[in-house]
Amino acid sequence: MLQGTEVKSLRAGEANVSDAYCFFKKGELFIRNLYIKEYKHGSDANHDPKRERKLLLRRRELKKLEKKIKEKGLTIVPVKVFMTDRGLVKLEIALARGKNTYDKRDSLKKKDQRRDLDRLMK
Repeated sequence: MLQGTEVKSLRAGEANVSDAYCFFKKGELFIRNLYIKEYKHGSDANHDPKRERKLLLRRRELKKLEKKIKEKGLTIVPVKVFMTDRGLVKLEIALARGKNTYDKRDSLKKKDQRRDLDRLMK
């Protein structure tokens, strides 16, 4: 559920989903830390850039997602925000599982090796 100035700011491409995550509160799905920049032509009724926003889903979808969340290690993360042809704002979400510590060590090791190779190539 968005306010008017949020939609205008989204049309201008002023959103950041990098730190955002979704959570359930009383059977409803909300998103937190979705940054939507204040509308530059907005008045004192401008929106709060990082407020919690309710996501509108069908009850069947909410129940399915809530059941998946109860599994160990799964979380709902937003992937992208986009506008439809009809001018509606949509949020693409995904179910994700966090990395284990040993997976992180492998990723960091590969990243360091690639960085060292790039330095040697220059």
